[in-house]
Amino acid sequence: MVKSYLRHGPTEAFGLICSAASNSIYDGKLAFVPALEDVLVWDVKKGEQIAMWHETGHRAEVTVIIQSPQIDKFAVGYADGSVRLWDVTTQTVSTTFNGHTKAVTALSFDKTGTRLASSSQDTTVIIWDVLGETGLFRLRGHRDQITAIRFIETTLYDTPSTSSLVNSAGYLLTSSKDTFLKLWDLSTQHCVQTVVAHRGEVWAVDINPAGDVILTGSAEGEIKAWRLDREALQAGLKEHGDGEVSQMIHPLSSLSLSSRHRVAQISFHPTQPFLAIQSHDKSVEIFRIRSEEEIHKKQLRKKKRAKEKIKENGDSADAPIPEDDTVTTPDISDQYTPYLIVRGSGKIRSFDFASTESGRKGGVHLLLALSTNALEVFHIPSYTRSKEITPEATRTFSIDLPGHRTDIRSLCLSSNDEILASASNGILKIWNLRTTSCIRTMECGYAVSSTFLPGDKYVAVGTKTGEILVFDISGSSLVDTIKAHSNTLWSLQVRPDEQALVTGSADKDVKFWEFQQKTSEEGQKYLTLVHVRTLKLTDEVLSVRYSPNGKLLAVSLLDSTVKIFYQDSLKFFLSLYGHKLPVLAIDISMDSKLIATCSADKNVKIWGLDFGDCHKSIFAHEDSIMQVAFEREKNSHYFWTVSKDKMVKYWDGDKFENIQKLDGHHGEIWAIAVSNFGKFVVTGSHDKSIRIYEKLDEPLFLEEEREKELEQLYESNIADSMNRVDLNGNTTTEEGDATAVSKQTSETLMAGERVMEAIDLADAELAKPPDAPQNPLLTALGETAEEHVLHVIEKVSSTALHDALLVLPFSKVISLIKYLNEWTKKGWNLTLSSRILFFILRTHHNQIVSTRVLRDILIPLRANLRNSLREQEEILNYNLAALQFMSRKLEAERTAQMFEEEELDEEKVKEKIQEATKKRKRVKV
Repeated sequence: MVKSYLRHGPTEAFGLICSAASNSIYDGKLAFVPALEDVLVWDVKKGEQIAMWHETGHRAEVTVIIQSPQIDKFAVGYADGSVRLWDVTTQTVSTTFNGHTKAVTALSFDKTGTRLASSSQDTTVIIWDVLGETGLFRLRGHRDQITAIRFIETTLYDTPSTSSLVNSAGYLLTSSKDTFLKLWDLSTQHCVQTVVAHRGEVWAVDINPAGDVILTGSAEGEIKAWRLDREALQAGLKEHGDGEVSQMIHPLSSLSLSSRHRVAQISFHPTQPFLAIQSHDKSVEIFRIRSEEEIHKKQLRKKKRAKEKIKENGDSADAPIPEDDTVTTPDISDQYTPYLIVRGSGKIRSFDFASTESGRKGGVHLLLALSTNALEVFHIPSYTRSKEITPEATRTFSIDLPGHRTDIRSLCLSSNDEILASASNGILKIWNLRTTSCIRTMECGYAVSSTFLPGDKYVAVGTKTGEILVFDISGSSLVDTIKAHSNTLWSLQVRPDEQALVTGSADKDVKFWEFQQKTSEEGQKYLTLVHVRTLKLTDEVLSVRYSPNGKLLAVSLLDSTVKIFYQDSLKFFLSLYGHKLPVLAIDISMDSKLIATCSADKNVKIWGLDFGDCHKSIFAHEDSIMQVAFEREKNSHYFWTVSKDKMVKYWDGDKFENIQKLDGHHGEIWAIAVSNFGKFVVTGSHDKSIRIYEKLDEPLFLEEEREKELEQLYESNIADSMNRVDLNGNTTTEEGDATAVSKQTSETLMAGERVMEAIDLADAELAKPPDAPQNPLLTALGETAEEHVLHVIEKVSSTALHDALLVLPFSKVISLIKYLNEWTKKGWNLTLSSRILFFILRTHHNQIVSTRVLRDILIPLRANLRNSLREQEEILNYNLAALQFMSRKLEAERTAQMFEEEELDEEKVKEKIQEATKKRKRVKV
């Protein structure tokens, strides 16, 4: 009989506030931040997590987040090259775009939110139609990773209708690590200007709200300003009489910063006169944008000083003195003046201005997303002319309690599996596993090991300095500090009879401690440790473990060996050697018969504790194995391993088989804690997340798992090979040429196969004699052959349709064209039919033209399609005219109602309008 196991599945991921792989968005109340593969929504005022955007089965990390002009839509880019559109109200993915082969680096919506531009590490830009859910075209030209994208609308100002129609598609501005700034004309799909922006990599770009100044930031910490010629953009690319092509981007000058670090982000406030630039790890510089009046006064002061300097030098007779009332073009340093510096408590990953300001204080709010897994909101005061008041940014909100600042180095569970303790460099946190909420946070040193003491009221933590810190959970206090060792305390464990504790350190000592109750000065009793004996060894101790029966003590050393002693007499029993690198962790099975050792040599070895023989050596991971732990079930030889390769693996210690591989973490896994009742396992990682993998009731068979792994590998290899062929086929020697958007995935391959099966079934059905019985599937569905093909294609997602059609061989394309003729004749789903037809004609044009068989199909297809589209056009025009009529009628009713309420005659209305125009003043900012 085939042996079955129980499957483990991920159930919870917690401890994350925000991850450092992506930017964050702030709307004034809610912060939308990345949390590895998820997006979290935080209410920064309450410090509560409102929502989690999670897609089941998707493991790629979030790399970019951007909000659409349609407030309830967000675009999120991922490390696998996909872009997902999330709906805020339903917290679900509305559309998935697959086009990039590497991680998405930048996203940008146009001002209507109907087009989305995405860029990637694969050096390409893709323009997506959000409404049609298709990729419009791919732009090539950059030679390195693209770092920023901005749409430039030609209809930004109120321009005459004739000029605004010159280029309704607009322009796109991109920057890259190849030092170039490129301007793309989206109507012609070509690059119209390439600017060598900096000597080093260009990392940040933004355009001011007026749309006429571009700021770029480089890896050398340099900020450059560029003028965007709006008239040249309106006119389009033109050649002058001297043979030169019109330039749309012109250099202005540079802006000096207080630091020379890499410029990571540049951002203009959408409504207020503020500019924020992040170039230092822990600070953001805020610049104030001067008004025209202030700039004018500053220039006059400059001229006055120049005039005084000329008089002092005695050259007043020869040198021309500038007139006071003449104003030259303002320098960029005249427009932008340093205002204040916002300093975060940790390294800043990104920042964002609040899109809507709330509160009576005035000023603006700035969200800082820190690389240390924390969020901070600062208030930047409004500008005042008073010289006595120095503007300072004040921190108004902070979210840092629900997570660790650094790597989680140690985990331990209470005896009833209800409380989890996690320790990192500086912080010990206590978690309620039922609610996954942090209930205690205590400061500690650099913790590397921890355990609950008997009774689950105290936690002992071993530090890098060799101290044992005893914490009282109920009082959230450090009750005792014991200087146990002179070097790192790598391991500690409570003896199975719960009467003593053993510690192992890098000072080559194993020390034994007994529990003792003491009374503090305040009269409160607390638990402490008393040293009773020491075992000295020849090398640094990395791990110590008691056997569950309490008879043996195993010690792993830096010399790659494991020594086993009798627990009572400390007499030497066995020496286990075979690892090539230090043994980082050990564990003993519940029946005390097996010991598992894991090492930096990527191997797990299983030994018998009776004779010390090695039962099996398994090459288990792709990197150092950090911990091994047996299941806490009687007679169970199943064990877990975690590694720096980001994988959690479940093993059978009798059959030496890998039962299950569990992914999820995006960083090295340092720690693991196994449930005392065998129900789940908890892991802690460098990515600062804690994950729970729970045992399910679903059976698992090893042969099925191996088959699934092979199928996934086969499908991914096919998709990768097809993508490589497609990219090579589309690559042109000219830079900036636009190509089609396509990327084969397992989803599109499966969709293509389903379409082929439907076409085969329909062809076989139509080829039957009239008196033959209908196919059982068609009879069950109650469909004709043509309807069946249409319904199968309708089920293919809009974003995957083109890639699914690319999989079809040409023989199936011919059959599909025949069905398209029937669909257009009967008026079935004309939108989908037209889209499929145009894509097929564009893709297989040469073969279709040279195929005589298709001539008799294409001529009636053209006539049917035109008739059907003409009918649709008439319906749309009728509906549009009706809507316009209703709009005019509603506006007229509103106007009449307003006059009736006010009881005004024509003269009073004119007087009211004149009064309003007198009060109204236009202010330029």
